[in-house]
Amino acid sequence: MDFEQPLPREVKVIDSVSLFRLEEQAVDLRLSQRLDPAWVRANAAPDGTHYLWPTLWHSLSHRPDVPRQVRCELLITLRAGDRVLSLLDVIPDDFTPLPRVTSREEGMQVRRLLDQAPSVREWLLREGEGPDRL
Repeated sequence: MDFEQPLPREVKVIDSVSLFRLEEQAVDLRLSQRLDPAWVRANAAPDGTHYLWPTLWHSLSHRPDVPRQVRCELLITLRAGDRVLSLLDVIPDDFTPLPRVTSREEGMQVRRLLDQAPSVREWLLREGEGPDRL
């Protein structure tokens, strides 16, 4: 992939099956930003809508065999309807084909939700669970 390529400017909307797959792949590739897939499966709404907002390119210079990744802010809809913020590194071949939000208004709404959502760590602390649950 061309290192001069601009960061994707598409907000992606994903279902829970896609979220689980992306988290599992991030673990398999030992990417830097990811959650424990077991935690995601236990807490993400099975029929929820989740969003990826690209923030920067990331690469593992010590592991040239791993393609660079799009580091995304990840908005997860939880089973109880809460939303939490995390980060997720996604390789471009997986990011590009994901469906994108359909309008500027939807994208702006996602940005507001991202700005207001507690991090997974903050949510765990608020729920009385330690961040070691990840």
